[in-house]
Amino acid sequence: MGMLEGKSLLITGVLMDSSIAFHVAKLAQEEGANVVLTSFGRQFRLTQAIAKRLPGGGAPVVQLDVTNAEDLAGLADAVREHTDGLDGVLHSIGFAPQSVMGGNFLAGEWPDVATAIEISAFSLKSLAVAAKPLLRKGSSVVGLTFDAQFAWPVYDWMGVAKAAFEATARYLARDLGPDGIRVNLVAAGPIRTTAAKSIPGFAEMEEGWSARAPLGWDVSDPEPTARTCAALLSDWFPGTTAEIVHVDGGVHAMGQ
Repeated sequence: MGMLEGKSLLITGVLMDSSIAFHVAKLAQEEGANVVLTSFGRQFRLTQAIAKRLPGGGAPVVQLDVTNAEDLAGLADAVREHTDGLDGVLHSIGFAPQSVMGGNFLAGEWPDVATAIEISAFSLKSLAVAAKPLLRKGSSVVGLTFDAQFAWPVYDWMGVAKAAFEATARYLARDLGPDGIRVNLVAAGPIRTTAAKSIPGFAEMEEGWSARAPLGWDVSDPEPTARTCAALLSDWFPGTTAEIVHVDGGVHAMGQ
């Protein structure tokens, strides 16, 4: 019996088979879960195509742009076409205009910063509230972050958005806890996903990471991060919420 046997999960962020979200969906199906994906716009057909590479032979894809009020309001009904409830949600959503990354912190303008914060931080609240009518007691919301304790090279306003994201998770854990809903984050080390490659100067962030990691680190392997997400989506952490689990080879605890 799989760790996620009989569970229904909503997974955002499946864009390519290199995506962390894809590997979470793959592992979830292997562990017995029913998986529903989200996508929107020009990415929708791509997500549908990539979903066919999952071990279950595919997964339904529902429309969700986290900045669109109509999509958010209709999410529960769209998901109900495929399952009558949810046991977990994976938030794997992030975006910032290149004008506010890559060494442009001081030049960042509010409209672009606002876009980064809305999509990369506020969307966690938007997604959780939209999914809440379907979330069963004991369910889990899991989000992906990049450790916001530090001012990373080139990350700039996306780093600020991640700090807001982490704070949002703590407040969600407070307000959803009485309903039996857990909210936790996974702080992954640098992984060469499509999203990461869009960050100007990403190579500078990953440079030397493996050398600083006591366990080493493979920037091309999303599996360790996916396994941690799957575990948090399962019943194996029933008393854990408002937590950030680091999956970075140990770099977060090391001095420079």
